[in-house]
Amino acid sequence: MTTGSDSPALSAERKVDMVFELLENGSKRGYIGENISQLEHALQAALRAVESQAGDETVLAALLHDIGQFCSPSELRRMLVKDFGQEASESADGGTVSVGVVGHEKLGGDYLRKVGFSKKVSDLVESHVVAKRYLTAVDPEYYAGLSNASKQSFKFQGGPFTAEEVMAFKSDPLFEQKIQLRIWDDASKIVDFKTPSLEAYRDMAIRHLKSTTV
Repeated sequence: MTTGSDSPALSAERKVDMVFELLENGSKRGYIGENISQLEHALQAALRAVESQAGDETVLAALLHDIGQFCSPSELRRMLVKDFGQEASESADGGTVSVGVVGHEKLGGDYLRKVGFSKKVSDLVESHVVAKRYLTAVDPEYYAGLSNASKQSFKFQGGPFTAEEVMAFKSDPLFEQKIQLRIWDDASKIVDFKTPSLEAYRDMAIRHLKSTTV
């Protein structure tokens, strides 16, 4: 992967160390408005993907879908500049609100692309908010089933899709996988739910990054 600087490219192992460090930070932070930590939420989503026999890219997207929530936008930008010599795009106005980082899905997708994750992983991560907007537009019962925290965050996420946006989203080649990721996301908020540890996904992530390195 080209870093845009004269410093040596980081190994896949080191990149995974960095990403997993962000995820570990999620064990110390509550998942805003829910009764589990951000890391617990990520691990539940990843397990649901594994149990559905999803491919590695989809499992990694489930694990990393909220990576943009795990530290502040300014910290993510600092990490990108320090470790990759690239400036991340500013997707969240440099701040947070009580329901989480505004634009966290775009910030997370941008971060993962710069680390070297595939377009599919990054696109799926970026999609979990727009999939929510799609589902609220086509299924009245979907919104009613959201947690209170998810309903609050929806106020900052653009609201339901228009009819034109629904049609455009349905034509996306990853449409079904984006919807499935959103369903796993919504279902992964269970207190005391047993999951494999984060380390269970280390080899998968390293293997993936090595496969995308040019």
